[in-house]
Amino acid sequence: MQITDMFNRDYIIDELKATSKRAVLAELSEIFSRDQKGLTPGATVDVLLEREKLGSTGIGDGIAIPHGKLKGLDRLVISFGRSRQGIDFDAIDGKPVHIFFLLMAPESSTGQHLKALAKISRMLKDADFRSDLMAAKSGEEIYRKIAEKDESY
Repeated sequence: MQITDMFNRDYIIDELKATSKRAVLAELSEIFSRDQKGLTPGATVDVLLEREKLGSTGIGDGIAIPHGKLKGLDRLVISFGRSRQGIDFDAIDGKPVHIFFLLMAPESSTGQHLKALAKISRMLKDADFRSDLMAAKSGEEIYRKIAEKDESY
């Protein structure tokens, strides 16, 4: 499974404007919602906030991987956002989050989104990769870094 097969270059925000959990979820949802008929950022955010009630998807080390399943979606979609200042996301280590991968899967999806979550999580365990993402100068460079790491896994 290649993450780049589900990840559109246009779904990268190299500097998030958001300063809160809800706002970052809305910003990351909006960029792919415009390409999905009948999908609204509000509905996506509601699903993601429901998932967050089960436990924060802020996994520590400045990383969050919010995810959920959504009716009306026909394929897994992934967006990426970066915040140099960091956003309070109730991460398990209590630290601000800088790197966000948002995954939304079709409601009927079984294992594909879990495999994508696991792979992204493994990729982000590499501190050098996280540093590369933070140092990247553009969305295009972020995409290249993700694609290179994706190929090595």
